Amino acid sequence: MTVHFIGAGPGAADLMTLRGRDLIARCPVCLYAGSIVPPEVLGWCPPGARIVDTAPLSLDEIESEFVAAHQAGQDVARLQSGDLSIYSAVAEQVRRLERRGIAYTLTPGVPAFAAASAVLGRELTVPGVAQSLVITRVSGRASAMPAGETLAAFGATGATLAIHLAIHALETVAAELGPLYGADCPVAVVVEATRPTERVIEGTLGDIVAKVAAQPVERTALILVGRALATSDFRESALYDATYQRRFRGRE
Repeated sequence: MTVHFIGAGPGAADLMTLRGRDLIARCPVCLYAGSIVPPEVLGWCPPGARIVDTAPLSLDEIESEFVAAHQAGQDVARLQSGDLSIYSAVAEQVRRLERRGIAYTLTPGVPAFAAASAVLGRELTVPGVAQSLVITRVSGRASAMPAGETLAAFGATGATLAIHLAIHALETVAAELGPLYGADCPVAVVVEATRPTERVIEGTLGDIVAKVAAQPVERTALILVGRALATSDFRESALYDATYQRRFRGRE
């Protein structure tokens, strides 16, 4: 028996990986985060599967579901939003499985920042403008941020910032980053990326708070900050330059 953790992507069911879809189709038990995982993916569950929405469950109750499936010799598809590598609470579940000697696998999904980039039609790293992407968040009820991981510290680099779980703190985000990036620095708030309810609010660090106040956002939003979001004045990379010799080009 194996618990298969599956990144269910940012919202659109057809952004699930083929591997994730195939795992769902052969698992007799499916645990999914109903507050955010698209319900359409449950259509891939086999007939008669036990389907459990984990949104109202505690970690102890989720563990009990794993244990029951293990005792019954039934594989579990554990669906979680976005990608498993960040803000997924997979680590604490895996730790409990390891303590019990229960096997597991991890299948990645499309992360929210990648979906937001596609929605905007923008690359988040642009030559000479920004070559790093910082994925971060702000302190919240679920967990606090480590002392050294602050918006000011990350903002000092000038990198593109993808700020998760922070729409409630947008005013603080703008106030802390404004002096570092400038009030005219582009900001995009991407709400429910790739879902039918998707919307985008674009502005600058100087006006984004007012713009979002006029179109209130409660949850499932990503804040992107950085010059790469709205620049057209940048040099082209050397990658496709006619004079650039690389291993697979085969030019003299």
